[in-house]
Amino acid sequence: MQNSIFGVIVLSAVVAPVATAGILVSTNKIIWDMQTAGSGLTTVTETFDGISDGFYANPYTASIGSVGSGMTWTATATGGLFVQSGLFSTNNPADLTFTFSPGIQAVAGNFFATNIDFAAVPALFRVTLSDGTGYEGYAEASSNFTGFYSTSGATITSLTVRVSPLQGQANLYPTVDNLYFGIPTPGVFALLGVAGVLGFGMRRR
Repeated sequence: MQNSIFGVIVLSAVVAPVATAGILVSTNKIIWDMQTAGSGLTTVTETFDGISDGFYANPYTASIGSVGSGMTWTATATGGLFVQSGLFSTNNPADLTFTFSPGIQAVAGNFFATNIDFAAVPALFRVTLSDGTGYEGYAEASSNFTGFYSTSGATITSLTVRVSPLQGQANLYPTVDNLYFGIPTPGVFALLGVAGVLGFGMRRR
């Protein structure tokens, strides 16, 4: 089974964020909302509901928010992307990467794993930002929430989601139900530092 050994090893460890200075990690949306609101950030949400079901080749790009308080996100995955019923996923069991332009100060989402039929299944997951900050945990449902907030003012330019099957599971697909963005007010972008960008062949889903 692909990645099954990795899954057993991680499951035996304590689930915790990978610490990086200046980034707070939260698994509670209320806390993330308070962090972004307290910093005066504009919060916009990508629900993916407006994207038609089906396969999409790399890259998929969309804009969200209004002029001055919006941004553009781009998604890529080896083998392409697949959308179904408002769930954004990969066409093959490969990492799912989002990049943001301009960079943002906070990002969150409902990150989890689905099987080939788009049913949410229990699995290990890891979300990694452009500066190396990450969080790894265990998700059982599409409501699983993970959020990141930059306290240093450094911008977040990408996010990568990886899922690992538990022992005995078939291949799984990293899936996102919603993405939440904390965007600095107009004019603040120029004052923020810019971090680096993180970055199976045939159609299956």
